[in-house]
Amino acid sequence: MHVDDLRWFVVLGEAEHLTAAAAALGTSQPNLSRSLRRVEAAFGVPLFEREHRGLRLNPYGRIVLEAARAGTAAVDAARQRIDALVDPESGTVRLAFLHSVATGVVPDLLTAFRAVAPAIRFALREQASHDIVHDLESGDSELAITGPRPDASRFGWHLLQRQRLCLYVPPGHAFAGRQRINLAEAAAEPFIGLRPDFGFRRLTDELCQAAGFTPSVAFESTDLTTIDRLVGAGLGVAVLPGGAVRGTESGATPVPLAGVRARRDIGLSWRLHGTLSPAAERFRSFVEAQPASNFASSPG
Repeated sequence: MHVDDLRWFVVLGEAEHLTAAAAALGTSQPNLSRSLRRVEAAFGVPLFEREHRGLRLNPYGRIVLEAARAGTAAVDAARQRIDALVDPESGTVRLAFLHSVATGVVPDLLTAFRAVAPAIRFALREQASHDIVHDLESGDSELAITGPRPDASRFGWHLLQRQRLCLYVPPGHAFAGRQRINLAEAAAEPFIGLRPDFGFRRLTDELCQAAGFTPSVAFESTDLTTIDRLVGAGLGVAVLPGGAVRGTESGATPVPLAGVRARRDIGLSWRLHGTLSPAAERFRSFVEAQPASNFASSPG
């Protein structure tokens, strides 16, 4: 049995259909059947129940499927680390980042880094903050661009950007044109926001609670551009980081929020008790050499 036999077994175990799995792997059914026999011989038990519609994993097969996934992932990780050690100029950086920085901080950093290290590749994951922390802990991601700062006892941190939070309002809204606004003034407005499982949504809910009200949420989304366009269409208001949405012509107007809490810190994070690949270490060093982008503080 070879590693490739386990890879094929994962595909077959997920499809539970010999023809479909062979097509997905680009091989013949006899080749896939021989590979399966080698895996079953190695474990000494049959791993599938044969049914008229195809195959069904038996309890032994489910155990092997779990192990095969973990084993092939470990082999791939080892190969990636070795490749990076052999040629750190062309390694792969496993980087997770928040949905809300996908149109600003992330492309800016990657563009600047590629100018000095064009051969280094990125395996990107766009995720919610709690998933980012989980992937950093597991090692699935080496670095992350996230906010707020994760647990300082477990994760390193470099501040990238301190974002002013704004109340985005539709064109012609009574608040448009204001220099700043207290969030309490928008208590009666319908709000458009991210889903509750997003860290930024929790931040905005906390700001509203501190302002003395619970927002009436008219619509929830996973995408800041969608929120911006819905605000521009007059369907409500939204709290967003200033400048977080680029390249749209929604007409939504950002009004800076008053108060020292009306900000969000975005930074690069990594697991303290772990080893970065040379490519990831190079990217971290590059990012740490960049100055943090700070907003001008609002009084009050």
